[in-house]
Amino acid sequence: QVQLVESGGGLVQAGGSLRLSCVASGRTSSYRSKGWFRQAPGKEREFVAAINGSGDMTEYADSVKGRFTISTDNAKNTVSLQMNSLKPEDTAVYYCAAGGKGSMREATRYPYWGQGTQVTVSS
Repeated sequence: QVQLVESGGGLVQAGGSLRLSCVASGRTSSYRSKGWFRQAPGKEREFVAAINGSGDMTEYADSVKGRFTISTDNAKNTVSLQMNSLKPEDTAVYYCAAGGKGSMREATRYPYWGQGTQVTVSS
């Protein structure tokens, strides 16, 4: 089994920055690719960013491209999301996901999920 724990969420003003982290434990060989998703109130969960196991391939949603950066440290079993130039529309619960096969943009690919961390951006 794999456990994922996110941290780093909080309240920030528009234009500010936050860094989310996700630490994985358990069967570390089974969750090479990792992704971040978010869900705002009343909306469906959406893809934000993903990174493959070796860290040399990343994907981003168009809405965050150029503002967010995903990175991974396999030695520490962590994946991070640096969020800059935050906007009120970035407000959501952010979830870390890991493992599986297929498109890194698809939530259904990932068997392991964290509990989520709240990000609130005030205008």
